[in-house]
Amino acid sequence: MTGVTGRVALVTGAGSGIGAATARLLAARGMRVVVNYLRSSTAAQDLVAGIEATGGRAMAVQADVREVAAIEDMVRQVQAAWGGIDVLVHNALIPYAVKPFQDMTWEELGGKLDAEMHAAFAVTKAVLPTMTGQGWGRIVYISTGLSRQPRENMIALGTAKAALEQFARYLAQELGPQSITVNIVAPGPVEDTRMARMADVFDDAHKQRQVAATPLGRLAHPGDVAQAVAFYAAEDNAFMTGSTAVVNGGMSMY
Repeated sequence: MTGVTGRVALVTGAGSGIGAATARLLAARGMRVVVNYLRSSTAAQDLVAGIEATGGRAMAVQADVREVAAIEDMVRQVQAAWGGIDVLVHNALIPYAVKPFQDMTWEELGGKLDAEMHAAFAVTKAVLPTMTGQGWGRIVYISTGLSRQPRENMIALGTAKAALEQFARYLAQELGPQSITVNIVAPGPVEDTRMARMADVFDDAHKQRQVAATPLGRLAHPGDVAQAVAFYAAEDNAFMTGSTAVVNGGMSMY
């Protein structure tokens, strides 16, 4: 292992995709990882078993990050087992409508905004006491390139993630004096995720157009995104905050 720290990392939505890849990588680098999941109990337990089989430490905790009581109960479980949470990777995907604005209701757009921000607000509030108390912490929010680069039918997700990114920058400014860094990882299209499996929305022709627009000649894998998250979460990455890592193979550059 490299960079063994024993820090406790909470990864929300870690049952599959980017969250699972991140949990595996942080565990491989010596962190004790909390695998949060909503419904995929079997996948979460399998992930924990896989981490432990390679010498890592992990625990699975079910919680809906849209519910404050569930978050608080999760944090209590972690505290009882390992103490406070040092690293937060907020990855959980909040459901959203895929449709054009003209067909969208305010409940669909406003509901996504509210749920996205409420989850980020609540889970961050729950983990901050340990970080502020010890004067050290790492917070990483998973966003999307759609927050800056619009694509058809993705207004709900793109708008909500743009709000999340600005929220992260304000937190970075406020928490910096306490040595808590707050950063954003914004992937482009990622293979082997729930979004990628939405065949009725993203067919093979759509995928090939995305690959053709990517200088590195492929779409991201969950592990590519996990590398950026692990970089921000590292003990020795102490002087980057309020920044965004764009993981899209050069599909868009900014």
